[in-house]
Amino acid sequence: MLQSMTGYGKATCELRQRNITIEMKSLNSKQFDCYLRQPHYLKEKEIEIRNLLAEKLIRGKIELFISEDNLQDASSAKININILKSYIQQLKTGLEELQIPVNYDQILTAVLRFPDILSAEENSLSKEEWEIILKAVNKAIDETITFRKQEGKTLENEMIQRIKIIENLLLEVEPYEKSRIVTIKQRIRKNLEELSEEAISTDRFEQEMIYYIEKLDITEEKVRLKKHCEYFIETIEDTENEFSVGKKLNFITQEIGREINTLGSKASDAEIQRLVVQMKDELEKIKEQGMNIV
Repeated sequence: MLQSMTGYGKATCELRQRNITIEMKSLNSKQFDCYLRQPHYLKEKEIEIRNLLAEKLIRGKIELFISEDNLQDASSAKININILKSYIQQLKTGLEELQIPVNYDQILTAVLRFPDILSAEENSLSKEEWEIILKAVNKAIDETITFRKQEGKTLENEMIQRIKIIENLLLEVEPYEKSRIVTIKQRIRKNLEELSEEAISTDRFEQEMIYYIEKLDITEEKVRLKKHCEYFIETIEDTENEFSVGKKLNFITQEIGREINTLGSKASDAEIQRLVVQMKDELEKIKEQGMNIV
């Protein structure tokens, strides 16, 4: 099943008399791109969290927010002195560099709103506490993947439908091919008559016909285009190929586009050109949808 890169997941857990909320958003991106925002005591686990996200979500712009609500009385909360000092010093230095008057009342008011200023403990996470948070992170990831699969199913149905439209348009090309040969034959005869006052040699005429028909023959393009469309659908429906399908589908659409362009350039027929334009329109929509596939 295809996975869209668009997804959302959420999970909660309780830790140190705090309610921990984990929210995750996944958006389009050519590569894996991750933005994390978490409490200070989880900084030591940042690399592990990033690796977990990369392993399970593969591609996309991932935004993970881990926030907390203190469940204990305000009187029991403590100010994290080390972080408070660091914030104040950074603000003071910045204001002096910008030549802005330093007002400690304003600095303190601002700093108290910063993350991790109020905390009950500064101890590092225990193994049991980390396992609780990790379980919640995995739950949020699973919800995101479920969301992605639902979106992916919608994209899958729409792309298959558009590929079948291209296949049907290709079938419509055939009736115009016979009349196209007649048109080419008449055009060559007229051009030869304009270039020569003498009677046209039948052999010369046949040679010109063979040359132009071979040059403008679209049989190979039609066969390759049909094969590429079939391969596109096979790739989508391959249940074992769940990840990195988006890149493969992108390569196939490039090949489909190449055959459609060649078909249009060799067609030399207004009706076939009209069908080619419709194929290109459907292919552009497929490409747009394919950009959101993992």
